Amino acid sequence: MTSANNLNQYLRTRCTEIDAALNSLLPSPPACPQLISEAMRYSVFAGGKRLRPILTLAAAEAVIECKSTGTAFLTDLSRVMPGACAVELIHTYSLVHDDLPAMDDDKLRRGRPTAHVVFGEGTAILAGDALLTHAFAILAQDLPTDSPETEHRRLRAIARIAGAAGAAGMVGGQVLDLAETGAKTTGKETLRDIHERKTGALINAAAVSGAILAGADRAIIEAIDAYATNLGLAFQIVDDILDVVGTTDGLGKTAGKDASANKPTYPSIYGLARSRSLAAEAAEASRANLATIGLGGRLGEISHWVVSRTS
Repeated sequence: MTSANNLNQYLRTRCTEIDAALNSLLPSPPACPQLISEAMRYSVFAGGKRLRPILTLAAAEAVIECKSTGTAFLTDLSRVMPGACAVELIHTYSLVHDDLPAMDDDKLRRGRPTAHVVFGEGTAILAGDALLTHAFAILAQDLPTDSPETEHRRLRAIARIAGAAGAAGMVGGQVLDLAETGAKTTGKETLRDIHERKTGALINAAAVSGAILAGADRAIIEAIDAYATNLGLAFQIVDDILDVVGTTDGLGKTAGKDASANKPTYPSIYGLARSRSLAAEAAEASRANLATIGLGGRLGEISHWVVSRTS
């Protein structure tokens, strides 16, 4: 089996495991009304790459495999999966809200009508709210067998993810994105700031929280932090490129939407050729970050996949 096929099998396996865990963790009647349960599940199970929860699990795996992290670390992923699922719920909430008429006004997401088209704006807003808050309920869950060290790690992961989701991260990035949409000019630093907050912050938190939950030491966390920052940039640049060269059927969302809305993107500022080079450079930098302390596992392969994807 080639390396690419091996990675694809890994990604499919992880997606199946994550979907099963999400199904078990999401609320359903009588714990909540049927309508909100349906709206939440509609968006969560609409498809998607599950990149963020996969990064959480892959980072934890890399820590478990790394011999320099000491002895107080996990030996399996059972206490990391809830964190991975929480990250995916937060990502899905952000998509539901970004698609709203007051935001990006998108009617197609992951190949089917967006949540507000199906359920109405009010229910879509509430479904997004419910996904966000339920994510933190999952993150905060403990077990009688959890040690004080495990509880401390969980608190650190909660803080990291909350920071990435809030005003300093995704929310702040969306504010900047809305402010710059339609602007005559957007500076390169502003563009990078938007991407690092709106997309990169949660990608970073996904990977770093996996390392934290697995018991990584400071050196490993710093390396994964740097890796995920560069990976997030590469991912968003490729997203910008695909909006230009991709098709609606292939992307599962409306192609060309950024240009029609006059949004600042890497192709609009740098052009397609330079944007491709910048994505490749960011991906290469992410792998170099891992190499500084010899981290193995799937993280490097995921970096290659991010810049080679077509959807």
